[in-house]
Amino acid sequence: MSDNRLAEVTEPKFSRHETFAPRFGWLHKAHTEIVRDGTRGSDIFHRDNAPVLLGVGKNMVNAIRFWMQAFKLTREHPHHDPANRAYIASPTWRAEWLLGEHGADPYLEDTGSLWLLHWWLLSSEQGGYGAKCMVPSWYVMFHLAPFSKVTTAEMITLITRYVNESYPEDDVPAAESIKRDVECLIKMYAQDLEPNPLSQGSFEDQLMSPFRELGLLEGQGKAKERVWRFTNRPRGNLSPAVLLYACLDYASHFTGGNSISLARLANEPGAPGRAFRIREPDLIKAIEPLVADSADLQLTDSLGQQSLSFSVDPQNLAWDVLDQHYGHIRRQEGFPTAEEWIQRYPGLIQGRKGRKAEKQSETAESLELIEEHA
Repeated sequence: MSDNRLAEVTEPKFSRHETFAPRFGWLHKAHTEIVRDGTRGSDIFHRDNAPVLLGVGKNMVNAIRFWMQAFKLTREHPHHDPANRAYIASPTWRAEWLLGEHGADPYLEDTGSLWLLHWWLLSSEQGGYGAKCMVPSWYVMFHLAPFSKVTTAEMITLITRYVNESYPEDDVPAAESIKRDVECLIKMYAQDLEPNPLSQGSFEDQLMSPFRELGLLEGQGKAKERVWRFTNRPRGNLSPAVLLYACLDYASHFTGGNSISLARLANEPGAPGRAFRIREPDLIKAIEPLVADSADLQLTDSLGQQSLSFSVDPQNLAWDVLDQHYGHIRRQEGFPTAEEWIQRYPGLIQGRKGRKAEKQSETAESLELIEEHA
């Protein structure tokens, strides 16, 4: 049952969301505050006034910090002062492209932007300093789970099994951490949560998780008999441009040639078909008009197998497709290129730490928490 891909494409991070699913306004507000702090990066998530600046409770500050990293909107690196143990967050170029003052969709008004963030959450960035997927529990349920209907307990068991078989023993979390991941995943995507009258945030979770608009998860039954179903159907609110972007982004990681089969894009673990829960015929139907309009793309058929062919670098083409859909954000006067953004925020290069350094950071943070509550 083990799939080595889990360890290859994900970081062993669990329950860092404090059980809070991402909410409306969090990402834009955090990006705005981080950019405001200048090119050396921001320590906002460590400040005493962070709840005031972000307009949330203290536990939510930690959740926002996690989600900004998980969506690849920030990278963190050690403070320039070795005596300061706070980690500095630098905004990524894709965060500025989407959430900046002149970005594509700062307030996430287009449902396609939520699909885009969902893809960024489950996938890895390209390049030597690109971040992996930081939500292995999500990766298991969307990409590796062998069935679409599952109870909460079965989700926990399945994720635990994959984690135990994929990571070294030191990276395996406590059982409670995986349980919290499952609870958060359900809060994030389920369209019909059963409110818990004893939980102050239960009703807020239903009202404030934008990712419920995607319709990826539905509940059936009541209480202990409740079964969760990952839907698999045509996605009317999924922009074809976002889907094609994801296909080309995936191709740039997992093919060395100039084409990739539609079967792989629809069915392979890690591919858009599984992330978006969309079948191969529906995927083809969605991207076909955009492919037909592009001089650099073509749907080919060889021995009964259809493929997406590209005549230029698929990663560059992916961003061309996406940028055009959002009105050519990159063509705005003064809008930085990805290379210029990295020069502006050199901390982004430092953001990919080794596992040893990361573990030392986590230990230091744990000690800080102990000291705070002592």
